[in-house]
Amino acid sequence: MIFKSINPFSQAVIAEHEVLTNAQLTQKLQLAESAFKSWRTTTFQERADKMQKLADILRANKNELGLLITNEMGKILSEGIGEVEKSAGNCDFYAENAEKMLKDEQYDTPFKSMSVYDPMGAVFAIMPWNYPFWQVLRYAAPAIMGGNVTLLKHAPNVIGCAKAIENAFLEAGFPEGVFQQINIDIPQVESVIASDIVHGITLTGSEMAGSSVAALAGKHIKKSVLELGGSDAFIVLDDADIEKAATVATQSRMLNAGQACICAKRFIVTEKVAEEFSSLFAKKVYALQQGNPLQEGIHMGPLARLDLAEKLSRQLEKSLQQGAKIVVGGEREDCNFQPTLIDFVDADNIAFQEETFGPLATIVRAKDENDAIAIANNHRYGLASAIWTEDREKAYKLARKIDAGNVFVNSLVRSDSRIPFGGIKKSGYGRELSEIGIKEFMNMKSLIIE
Repeated sequence: MIFKSINPFSQAVIAEHEVLTNAQLTQKLQLAESAFKSWRTTTFQERADKMQKLADILRANKNELGLLITNEMGKILSEGIGEVEKSAGNCDFYAENAEKMLKDEQYDTPFKSMSVYDPMGAVFAIMPWNYPFWQVLRYAAPAIMGGNVTLLKHAPNVIGCAKAIENAFLEAGFPEGVFQQINIDIPQVESVIASDIVHGITLTGSEMAGSSVAALAGKHIKKSVLELGGSDAFIVLDDADIEKAATVATQSRMLNAGQACICAKRFIVTEKVAEEFSSLFAKKVYALQQGNPLQEGIHMGPLARLDLAEKLSRQLEKSLQQGAKIVVGGEREDCNFQPTLIDFVDADNIAFQEETFGPLATIVRAKDENDAIAIANNHRYGLASAIWTEDREKAYKLARKIDAGNVFVNSLVRSDSRIPFGGIKKSGYGRELSEIGIKEFMNMKSLIIE
């Protein structure tokens, strides 16, 4: 079987990658097991030196790697370069902080008692195409700094990025087998999860993929962390800075051509300011230029695959049939989808009910702030939300009422190495990043000495 990497803008085949045979996969697992036995004995300083070198390599090659991202999945070049830089920063963060994050924790007992953190083994990662470097380094840097090794199954359309990451690890001096990318097909996934060397599974992807992998992890009694779909609420209240809210709304919805779980998708606006917000939002969306991601002046490239663009077109068409009104955009040619805004969406509309993975923004009108919170919570997803109000005390109280793993006030929803990130409900479970994230795949061992 062959995986093809196809440029989303030109539709040209960039490269072809062979899927591993079962025998080759077994060799990869054996290499991971061997690498773990020695890697777990290294000091934090030894790991940090290599992780810092990895960060340096990523920065030194950010233009080339950013171009690779653009060619494989279509985001504009500046966003690709920025993603590589952010990934390097995450390597810096864990190189500098892993040791103190994993220090022994003492307890107040009559005897000596503590928790210590030991590596588990191999972390098996199933990662998506939308942030092909960031999603990988987000989990890999803390896992490896903790003394684990990892096996990466990347999305089939970004295997070039997966290979580039593996090569960067090797160039940084990490022993062979500490980080491996494996080209495998879906039927081979269970054999990896079942392997004795694998003790943790992390997946970023769809609700369906998460459900399947969680079932396999449960079957084989393996720890799992899932970051799944999102239909993030962006709540604009009466006293919000409407100009700033509309500016950030445009960025939040259209970044990466709208292809992110944490993109705002449901813009829930109170009636008093709905017209003003809709008008400003429309002007900013209209000003965006979609096209060749390598061309200057382009704000948004194509969607990553033709099937994704076709699905979004169907969702848009049905949402209009169900009563939504188009304000801006709506046109598509192949993977090139115009930035689009629709208004008067209600809770029964497909654009409200389903995750729309692309540049389609939906305005939902709420009676007041309580109605806005109720609308925000009326969804199976609970990844992230944003609230816009000048009353910070009220924002805190309302934020506590929102069913989501992350709430941002007067700000763009984003991930940050220093802050735990993850969702609830059908958006998954577990947390990545910060001290919480690095401990997800560590054995927290209670140690008692009488």
